[in-house]
Amino acid sequence: IINSTTHDYILFFTSRGRVFRIKGYEIPEFSRQSKGLPLVNLLNLDKDEKVMNLLKTSNEDENTKYLVFCTKQGLVKRTDISEFENIRNNGKIAITLKEDDELLTVKKTSGNDMILLGSSAGRMAKFNEKEVRIMGRSAAGVKGIELGESSCIGAEIASDDDAIIIITTKGYGKRTNVREFRETKRGSKGVKALNVTEKNGSL
Repeated sequence: IINSTTHDYILFFTSRGRVFRIKGYEIPEFSRQSKGLPLVNLLNLDKDEKVMNLLKTSNEDENTKYLVFCTKQGLVKRTDISEFENIRNNGKIAITLKEDDELLTVKKTSGNDMILLGSSAGRMAKFNEKEVRIMGRSAAGVKGIELGESSCIGAEIASDDDAIIIITTKGYGKRTNVREFRETKRGSKGVKALNVTEKNGSL
């Protein structure tokens, strides 16, 4: 769920690494009980292509300088937000993905934020976004977390003053202060964020 006005731009990022951009007023307004409109009626999506992330951008958002991308294989990429100002109806490549990879999430950053990457094995890598050099739209990104046999399940942008909520596949959850996670380097295995057991499930 995102909060926006009719004049904000909404960016739609898909599992295949494409991005679409439409104005807020181009999304029809419905009542609370209505089913809404299938996204294929709004966006030129390919078969089996899913929208993974929504972001709102506006001219008043002065704190956002970059977009950080995270993939299932633990790759991260940082791109200047100005590269997403002109997008045609057919969309644009936002990140180049390997054949067996898919885009997980996209986050807005200020240029000096902390990136948190979580793995299904219950580990968390925490590093400054400056460890990820700025790349163009067509770049594939660099390793953000060492995964072994696990997969990356998500990313978050946070500061040490924040808390983060971790949820498992079997419905367990816990809240932890971000400062409790030791800062690591980009590409490390990270630190233990959760003790994964048969009872609680993976992250």
